[in-house]
Amino acid sequence: MTFPEAPAFRILHIDSSARPGLSGRDRHGSHSRRLSARFVQRWSRARPQDRVAYRDVGLAPPAHVDAEWIAAAFSPPEKRSDEQRARLAESDRLIAELMAADLVVIGAPMYNFGMPAPLKAWLDNIVRVGVTFGFDRKREGEPYWPMLPAGKRLVVLGARGDYGYDPGGRQADVNFVEAGLKAPLAYIGLRDADSIAIEYDEFADARLARSIAAAESAVDALVDRMIVGMNESVAA
Repeated sequence: MTFPEAPAFRILHIDSSARPGLSGRDRHGSHSRRLSARFVQRWSRARPQDRVAYRDVGLAPPAHVDAEWIAAAFSPPEKRSDEQRARLAESDRLIAELMAADLVVIGAPMYNFGMPAPLKAWLDNIVRVGVTFGFDRKREGEPYWPMLPAGKRLVVLGARGDYGYDPGGRQADVNFVEAGLKAPLAYIGLRDADSIAIEYDEFADARLARSIAAAESAVDALVDRMIVGMNESVAA
């Protein structure tokens, strides 16, 4: 069966590892960068017409939220000073990239059970009142609501030194990477999420090799499944 081609798609590819290279190619390269690069490359081979925006927060971290940022974000836009608008300029750019994307692919290694600090800085910059989520204390029921356009998808591609962090695993209760990303992103409207991770990095033995192979196979299958799903939705 052949399907009509789905319309052009926009991908936001984010890496956050402190390691600049890719494992399997570069000395001391990153496993999460390896997976995210594989995902985007496979997607682009299948759909070269789609656009990819890339942001490396691991090597170029966003500024952390501070008192000046908070004061600016919670001031009415028409009352912000030039300094406040300047303080939010980076947040504005990050949010514009997110708003423009149909799919967000994040390379997110586990550092001390959570995400890298630069990725948390990115997250804090894009979860912003009045822009990506609404709040009205007088609103009946839930006072918060998401403001991202519907239909966006999230893919989190990770790496862990130990093993057993997936649901039902021996350390699932201390995996704060996927939960730490999925919860706030769902809060602003990005609820459709998948995740894949490489484990056993600190063991550096056959178990790591098997985990890499399984994760790469899972990435390939996810890309193929998503593209088929897009084509089927267009044909419906």
